[in-house]
Order: sequence, then structure tokens, then C-alpha cells
Amino acid sequence: MTFNTAFRRRYYRSAGQFVGHMRHLIARRQALRAATRDRLVSFAFRERLMLAVTQVNECRYCARYHLHEASKAGLSEAEARTLLEGNLAAAPAEELPALLFAQQWAEQNGRPDRAAYESLVAIYGGERAAAIESVLHVIRAGNLLGNTADYWLFRFSGGRLGRTA
Repeated sequence: MTFNTAFRRRYYRSAGQFVGHMRHLIARRQALRAATRDRLVSFAFRERLMLAVTQVNECRYCARYHLHEASKAGLSEAEARTLLEGNLAAAPAEELPALLFAQQWAEQNGRPDRAAYESLVAIYGGERAAAIESVLHVIRAGNLLGNTADYWLFRFSGGRLGRTA
């Protein structure tokens, strides 16, 4: 039996980083409301975005929660699990550019290159692109919170969290 010797997932490394992220979310709350209330991003689309980001950040808590929510949003279990594996092949064509952006966005810690964001705006329009990015910020916060909890469990367990055979 071997043990993980390093914690490799993204997590909040300081209280300041967490506070900064929460301030950012609060400042963007109008765009987030627009994403959910004005239906700029449907429930099913939001869950696909959340699964795409969660796949990159590897938060086990978010993965479990969003698999359940995806079912409520009408996604099949197979589609949701495929998204959680990073495979976008079954995604609706109209959502594919945003899902690819979401993966890149997550891989770059929420700092996509300017051209990628401009492409998102060109495809979806400014208001919808802002709503999509707000959804990404929310799931990133959830992912980092879950991974931060796991980081501390990892530390307290002497590096034995995530034991593999």
C-alpha cells in the first residue's frame, strides 16, 4: 500500500486569498443573479459548467453534489459522469464553446487569456458571457473550499488522505 506524499489539488493557501475571492463574488452578485434568475444560463447549462470546472479542480465534495444536481437538471448520469471525466463530446453544440472556456478558465486558476474571453463574448454576448463567468467563479470557490478541507484532513492524517492500493 502506498500513500500520497503531496497534496496536488488547488486550495485556498491563505485566509487573504479566500477573503479576496469572496469579495470578488460579492462584487459580481448582479451577474450571478442574472445567470440564475434571468435564465441567461439554464439550470442544465450551469451544471455542465460546474462539472467541467470541478473536473479540473478535482473537488470530491463538489463532484458528488453536482452529479446529484445534474440529475435534477435533466442530465443523464452517463452525461454527467462523462463531463466529470473531462470529456465534452456529448455536450450540446451551443454550449461547447463555454464548456471549453470553463476548462481553460479552471486550468488557468480563473485567469483566462484575453482572447479566450473575447471569443466567449463574441459567441454569447457580453451579458451572457459575464453570467457564465460568474457561474465559474462560484464553482471555483466551492471547489477550493472543499479542497481546502481535504488539504487540512491530509495534513492532520500525516499525508494519508487519499490512500491508494
